[in-house]
This record gives sequence, C-alpha cells and structure tokens, in this order.
Amino acid sequence: MKTILIISFSNLATDPRVNRQIRFLRDTYRVIAVGLAHPEVEGVEFIPVTKMKKSSPDPLAFLQILFHRYDHWYWQQKHVIDAFNKLSNVQADLILANDLQTLPLALKVAKGAKVILDAHEYAPREYEDVLSWRLLFQNYATHLCRKYIPQVHGMTTVCQGIAEAYQRDTGIKPLVITSAPDYEEIQPQLRSKDQTRIHLIHHGVASPPRKMENIIRMMDDLDDRFELNFMLTGSDSRYLNYLKGLARRRANIHFLPPVPMRILPRVLNSFDVGVHLLEPLNFNSLHSLPNKFFEFIQARLALAIGPSPEMARIVKEHDLGLISPDFTPVALAHCLLALDREKVNYHKLQSHKIARTLSSEQNKKILTDLVRQVLEA
Repeated sequence: MKTILIISFSNLATDPRVNRQIRFLRDTYRVIAVGLAHPEVEGVEFIPVTKMKKSSPDPLAFLQILFHRYDHWYWQQKHVIDAFNKLSNVQADLILANDLQTLPLALKVAKGAKVILDAHEYAPREYEDVLSWRLLFQNYATHLCRKYIPQVHGMTTVCQGIAEAYQRDTGIKPLVITSAPDYEEIQPQLRSKDQTRIHLIHHGVASPPRKMENIIRMMDDLDDRFELNFMLTGSDSRYLNYLKGLARRRANIHFLPPVPMRILPRVLNSFDVGVHLLEPLNFNSLHSLPNKFFEFIQARLALAIGPSPEMARIVKEHDLGLISPDFTPVALAHCLLALDREKVNYHKLQSHKIARTLSSEQNKKILTDLVRQVLEA
C-alpha cells in the first residue's frame, strides 16, 4: 500500500478542508497526517507539530527579509525546524502539502516522493490590506511561490479566480477543488402559511477582517419578520464581545453555541436563509468561496450574499437566493425585504436540487484521480 503524507500547520480535527483530504485518501492509501491536533479519523497515523508563530520577526529575521534572504528566514522558523526534525526520516510515496508555508518543507523531506500542493489562499496577496504585511512579507510569499510551486507534481486550489492567479504567476494551472462538505441526506424545512418569521443564520470564525458587524447593522433596515442568529467560533473574545455589544442595541439577534462541523448542516437545516456579507478587503476575500457557503446549501437553505464573484456565480446559476448590488448592509437588507414565505421555500428547494452536485463527492474524485495519476507518472 502506498503511503501519503499530508502536512498542514492547522488543527486537523477542525480544519474541514484538510480533514476531508485525510478521509478521501485513507481507504486507498496509508495516510500519515501532520498537524497541530489529531484528525480524529480512524486508521490514520498522526505526527504533531508546533504552531506557526504569528508575532513579528526578531531583528535578525527582519534583516533577512529586508535583504531578500527569504529561504534563510523560512528555515529558521521554529515550527518549520520542528516539523523538519520530525519528518526527515519519514518515508512516503507522495506528500500533500497544504498552503504555501508547508511547501518548501514538503519538497525537502520528499526524498524522491511526489509532491502535490493544495493552496487554500492566493499567498502573494493574502494580507495585502495590511501595510506591515505588504512591506515585510508580500515579496517573501511571492518568492516562495515562484521558486517552489514550479517544482510540484500537481496543484489544487479553492476557486477559479485563485487558480487563474497562480497560473499567471507560476505557469502551473491548479485544479479547482471547492470547500464543499459531504452530502447530507436531508429534506428542506419548508415554511407553512402560519410561519411568518424568517430565520437568518451566519456561522463561522469571529474575526475582525470578516466585519460581521455589517450583518448586525443590516438588521436596522429589516422589519420584525426577520430574526438573525450567529453561531461563532474562534479565540478573539474582544471581537466577539464587541459584536454582542452591537447586537444588544438591536432586536431579534441571538448568539447560539457552535456545533461540531460534522453535524453542522443538519443543525442549520432548521433555519431559513444563510447570510454571508464579506467586504472584499483583499484579493482572497474578493474571491472567497468558503465552507459556510456550501454548508448553507447542504442545510437546504436559501442564500443571501454580497456580490462576491465566486459565490455569486453559483447563486445565479442555480437560483439559490439573493445577491446584493454592493457590500453595504443596507443593500443586502433591501434585498431581504423582498422575501416572503413562497420565495424562501423556492430557494430552499433549489438548494435541495443541487446539494449532491455541490457536495464533496465530485471533489473526492478530482483529488483521488490526481493522486493516482501523479503516483503512476
């Protein structure tokens, strides 16, 4: 049996994309998973590594970046050193590297093994809205892309816009594997004539760049038919408290406890409209096509989104819900005001029609076919 080494500097139990990779491949191959926490997938070996340090570089590292000694900076990072020490003697037939930060490591420990990169973001513009990142790390990320991506034997990414950007930069055309969850065998919960309340839901990580306060402000322009629910995770308690403070001054906004990702679509199924209004602060947020978008569909919800091109294309193609003309709270609110029971039920049924097609089933085939082709080449 061939051995696949999957590397990610993330929690493998709560990172949906990497967890799916592990589950897709474990039935056919021996899978060794490398990350911050065990994936909780039966039959998979696990190697723990340390977390990436998010703080500013020390003076020596700053000088290395300033003078374009990018590879020196990469190999002096503690989490990279720790991972290399643990993986240098691991034998694998193929390495699946998640995100650019794992790629030089994967290529160095490969020792003849094939390497596939899964890019979750477009690295050269990941935090382009932050001045300090542009000054210190943008050229570093661009260097890693141009030097190391041409060495891979295959590449995937999350959406078409990011795939095209990588192809322009590196000459490598990634396959698109969306962040769609597994198919759920459930029915849409249709609204009856006596159910006039419309239950909105937004879930995900509470993070300031996502500007979830815009969804709260949207409620100022909605009538009392609408109820907004949040189901948020994350460690930024200050931001979460800020959101709760904003919500207290408005009616019909509730914060619910998060649930495990495996059961999330079934829990979301009791709501009506999945709401996602993501202001495009950078290239990646503009081209966002996140887990939550597909989880709304698996939950058989109507969708209400801003004009994010990757999401809007799918919503338009399958008539899944509403797309506001811009990213302001009032614009999305005015779209929602046009909803009634019949329209909500119609869009829920549209999600139901397309749920299997937009599940992980097709993505599993894309990944397993790519792995097989690379191993056989």
